[in-house]
Amino acid sequence: MNAKKKALGKGLGALPENSGIDEITYQLRKPSDTIIAGAIANIPINRIEANPFQPRTYLNDESLKELAKSIKEQGIIQPITVRLTNDDKFQLITGERRLKASMSIGMDVIPAYIRTANDHAMLELALVENIQRKDLNAIEISLSFQRLIDECNLTQEELSEKVGKNRSTITNYLRLLKLPATIQMGIQDNLISMGHARAIINVPCIDTQLAIYNDIIKQDLSVRETEAIARNIDSEPYKLTQKKKITPALHPKYLKIKEQAGKYIGLKVDLKRNNKGKGSLIVHFRSDKELNHIISKIRK
Repeated sequence: MNAKKKALGKGLGALPENSGIDEITYQLRKPSDTIIAGAIANIPINRIEANPFQPRTYLNDESLKELAKSIKEQGIIQPITVRLTNDDKFQLITGERRLKASMSIGMDVIPAYIRTANDHAMLELALVENIQRKDLNAIEISLSFQRLIDECNLTQEELSEKVGKNRSTITNYLRLLKLPATIQMGIQDNLISMGHARAIINVPCIDTQLAIYNDIIKQDLSVRETEAIARNIDSEPYKLTQKKKITPALHPKYLKIKEQAGKYIGLKVDLKRNNKGKGSLIVHFRSDKELNHIISKIRK
């Protein structure tokens, strides 16, 4: 298996003569070449069309650059998957990032597994492959689950088998789609975690959900704090602003840093840091002279 991956990494021409691989491998150089479903072939990139059922709406430019660099150095480790269309071209099923990264470094051909798939199968394959990615946020996964149920007519049980996840996990993801759009966008933008969102879901009032969501961001509430708030919600209007969050005491290590910074600058210094490592270092000054003094210290 490792020998196979290594060979594909350098292109199919690098396959040893007796590799033991049971797939048919060949080069496709012109439209008239024979096409064999179930084979792996080096396909000209200009003959591959985009997948019209692609569920991904956003590709990170930085991660694409990293992938392109890896492909340039090591080749394609895992072939993309395509299907043959009626006009003798190929349509991408899975592997959009690999294809785009390969195009960005000027590759002419790319290893591809050719398979037969109708539109229904295309959508299903693209969605299932999309779900397996590690860089998806919870809302992207939830939407993919919902599309598989709605457009591929799958039950949650069938979906569970196809994607290899527990039914309870799928249910938890689908519940996120019941949250207000503002909160769903917050999950997509990593402003709150799925743990926060699952706690908010249990709050019946949408206005209260939004109020808690805003306080999670403003006051940097943990998942446990959010869960406690959700459990204790009563009929009274929710106002966390009345419940001041206790700022944790600074660790002695950071108290020492604060003292050293104050002594070095010669002015009052405050240091704030939360449990996630976020914080601020504030230097207080009372005049332009003291400000110029701070700037001179920083420039040294």
